[in-house]
Amino acid sequence: MKAIVRMAAGAILAWCLIAWPLKSAGEPEWPKAVRDRTWVFPRDHGAHPEFKTEWWYFTGQLADAEGRKFGYQLTFFREGLRRTADASPNPWSVRDLAMAHWTMTNAAADEFRCSDLLSRTGPGLAGWRTETLDVNVLGWSARLENGTIVLHAAKGGMTLDLVLSPRKPPVLHGQNGLSRKGPAEGEASYYASWTDLETRGKIIPRPGRAPSPVQGRSWFDHEFGSGLLAENQTGWDWISLHFSDGRDLMIYLLRRQDRSIESASSGTLIEADGRSRHLNLSEIEVDVRDHWKSPRSGGRYPSRWRIRLPDEGLEVFIRPLIADQEVRPAAMPALIYWEGAVFGEGRARGKAVKAEGYIELTGYAGDLRTVF
Repeated sequence: MKAIVRMAAGAILAWCLIAWPLKSAGEPEWPKAVRDRTWVFPRDHGAHPEFKTEWWYFTGQLADAEGRKFGYQLTFFREGLRRTADASPNPWSVRDLAMAHWTMTNAAADEFRCSDLLSRTGPGLAGWRTETLDVNVLGWSARLENGTIVLHAAKGGMTLDLVLSPRKPPVLHGQNGLSRKGPAEGEASYYASWTDLETRGKIIPRPGRAPSPVQGRSWFDHEFGSGLLAENQTGWDWISLHFSDGRDLMIYLLRRQDRSIESASSGTLIEADGRSRHLNLSEIEVDVRDHWKSPRSGGRYPSRWRIRLPDEGLEVFIRPLIADQEVRPAAMPALIYWEGAVFGEGRARGKAVKAEGYIELTGYAGDLRTVF
């Protein structure tokens, strides 16, 4: 069965590499994120197949009864290969590509493990609903049930079974959820999050272990649009942090080919009561204090940061739980990035504050534009 799955994944990938760059004659362009939308939840936690690219992205830090720390990422991707479906669809028709990435960080053991899946949607292999959050890829799943999110993944002797309960309302990033990624029209995405999710469940972080009850805090990002990077952009640094004073912070910095930061880069500060404020790039300072070089890809990644919001009196120093948290998907080896659990401390509004969260670093090993 494993050999069949590997062969099927290889066939899908080969087909996609051939078909992805092609557009049939008369095929309509994908619509872009260009104007405000009316958000309705839980509908907008579901899929938006009218746009080309979409992901549901979960990260969190957990602890077991002995205080051992873990980090996890579970992300589901929908990538449209064509905007219109076959006139006579069958279960093997391919309109969208489904991918999923799962990582586990075991800080006490200095271990990082990653798994990935690649599939077409039919027949019954992967899919998503449009009216609510309900996405699955070859058995890995994220579903909204009675106001909570239920996550499941299992592969190679590891499992993840978590229940995420929102403690704040959904947050719309950018201007009413229109998150600009460049200066031109359409260089944007629609972007919403649940930034503070109480998390409980069980994990098996390595093969041969019994399930461990865990609890902690998670973050859920949902983003969709039809443009990922502008021609002169090479990647991004994405930061999500929870602070001990109850606030949350998201920052994304898009990097240009000349190593400058795209002026459309921005952030969102979420207060303890759920109120949020858009942050322009001019209000954000991120200084890289050290780097880590991957012995496998050769990618040189930032590994320590000082983050300041001068207008908020916030300054924190951030570092990874472990250095090596580089993701190298087996099904799409050109897509290499660093996705890691981080922590730190500093001061906010004159008081000591601690921080924990996740940082994603793309475009440091290879060129993302060859993938998306």
